[in-house]
Amino acid sequence: MRSWVTQIRKGLLDFCVLNAIHARETYGYELVQHLRAVEQLSVTESTVYPILNRLREDGYVKVRLSPSSSGPPRRYFCLTALGRHRLREMNAYWDGLGEAIAGLRASARKESQT
Repeated sequence: MRSWVTQIRKGLLDFCVLNAIHARETYGYELVQHLRAVEQLSVTESTVYPILNRLREDGYVKVRLSPSSSGPPRRYFCLTALGRHRLREMNAYWDGLGEAIAGLRASARKESQT
């Protein structure tokens, strides 16, 4: 069962990261904390930062450096136009998938009751 859960988490992380930074620009550590609040994702900094770098390389996220009074400059992340478009596609797919799975589960429950 553990590998099944791990595979789902891996598959969902890009989707979750894009959704988490959709509403507003955020810096990396803040994003990690936001995602850690979803216990089922089980994320760490070493999980999130490589995803952010890959999303940047793919053109879905852009980075802005901003001075910080408490250390090195902060890297702020926000979606690009391409990232917003990709996120709309991903959310539409997720919604359709969720409905289809709910239908499968409802059908299975009905069959098990007969």
